[in-house]
Amino acid sequence: MARLHLFDLDGTLLHGTTAPVEISRQLGLEAETVALDRAIGAGLIGPPEYAAQVYDLWAGLTEAHVTAAFEAAPWLTRIREVWAEIRSAGEYCAVVSLSPSFFVERLLEWGAHATHGSRFPAVPFTEPVDPSGALSAAAKVTIADRLCAEFGVARADCVAYGDSSSDKELFAVVPVSVAVNADGHLAGLATHSYTGRDLWDAYELVAGIS
Repeated sequence: MARLHLFDLDGTLLHGTTAPVEISRQLGLEAETVALDRAIGAGLIGPPEYAAQVYDLWAGLTEAHVTAAFEAAPWLTRIREVWAEIRSAGEYCAVVSLSPSFFVERLLEWGAHATHGSRFPAVPFTEPVDPSGALSAAAKVTIADRLCAEFGVARADCVAYGDSSSDKELFAVVPVSVAVNADGHLAGLATHSYTGRDLWDAYELVAGIS
């Protein structure tokens, strides 16, 4: 049976940062977004409040800002190589992230079969954000089930890669998981742990290749 590899974005594919922080850096609003990241990480605000507040920060956001943020972000190395290997093995890879859909969707060009992020209007914003479109940790499980149905696999065929509390619920329902540069929220939950800057090395823990 083919497997479905489910990748988190912030802190996982991106090393030590989040997509909203990288986007805000282009607007000179990094500190404000780091504060929001800390607030949501501590449970002081939820995904809907976070989405509404970063939307307000990004009133002047343009597509050029998003492109610059994506290109300058500290990605792990060999992401595209890992996804090409997954595809060549007849398996599937998807990114499921709480970050904005307009950023996450760019990873389709790198070889992901599917991407899911919090729903935001197109950039530049001419419509309000719907806070109910913000993804949560629980939503990651729902989306994973939807992707399983789409690709004809089961939860038992899934591998999850993540780093923080937003990945706990997904890690709890799949048989194989890789904690990538993870914080203490995933201690004892992951099948494997990886610390470093190369996704291939993390993938090797579950791929059985060299």
